[in-house]
Amino acid sequence: MSADETTIVSIDNSLQTSFNQIADTEVENFFGCYLLNSLNPKCKGRTYIGFTVNLNRRIKQHNKGKDFGGAKRTSGKGPWEMVLIVHGFPNEISALRFEWAWQNPEQSVRLKHLNLPKTKRFSLKFKLQILAEMLSIGPWTRLPLTIRWLTDKKQTLEKLPPFHMPITSGPINVSKNTNTIPSKRKKINNQVLSTENDDTKSLASCSLCNDNIQPIMYVSCPKCSTPFHIICLSKYFLNNTQQHYIIPIDGSCPSCKKSLLWGEIIQNKYTNRSLSLATANSHNESDDEDIIF
Repeated sequence: MSADETTIVSIDNSLQTSFNQIADTEVENFFGCYLLNSLNPKCKGRTYIGFTVNLNRRIKQHNKGKDFGGAKRTSGKGPWEMVLIVHGFPNEISALRFEWAWQNPEQSVRLKHLNLPKTKRFSLKFKLQILAEMLSIGPWTRLPLTIRWLTDKKQTLEKLPPFHMPITSGPINVSKNTNTIPSKRKKINNQVLSTENDDTKSLASCSLCNDNIQPIMYVSCPKCSTPFHIICLSKYFLNNTQQHYIIPIDGSCPSCKKSLLWGEIIQNKYTNRSLSLATANSHNESDDEDIIF
């Protein structure tokens, strides 16, 4: 790989987190977008971006080929190295939309302001430049994302992500409890979505307005489990900030006073959901190219 494809501007990232600090944390409802780099001399400079809920399984599929679940674009071009993964998306759809924009920056409305080069769009350097830009603009800049390097190569993004997005490295302990919603690419029909404990949630009262909360409007503090209307809590956060936003970025829980990211609250809402799928095939990731968002 040429120098211009591998050289990333080195900067001091004060937000970088030691892997030892979070190694034992099990991540539930894991949705990640990853970046692959080919180590095959015949495929010099080739990269691939994908989505997964199980990164260990996914890299094995890519390296075994399309007959074993790998994508068509990576089959026969390995071995592949998983360089980096972005995770912390509140749900599968959010991660898939991020993946599509990262794969197709020239078609993304969010990235149309970029003056993209006409060459080397598949280089590692280019993919990392696009990622750094995506993390700094909406709607992605407001998500509780983590950027995790999975290779021992010392690389950094040339633009710092927002303060609430840590950059770390090393393997990740992913829980098997991940709720996935069959996406459009799988063409699954008769999808039935149910929410666990809806009856219990409908009886809860908002701690801010004291009115009963319908399940669709229910959120709770990830720290103390105090229930709120999603609109009441949003207004509470916005009343305590000078920024002019429709959706808040962060705030303090009215009950336990602990600092929260809005993305954490939404992520917690999805984590507590129990998804039931009727007449659905088992979810797999054998054909990433069919995503249409």
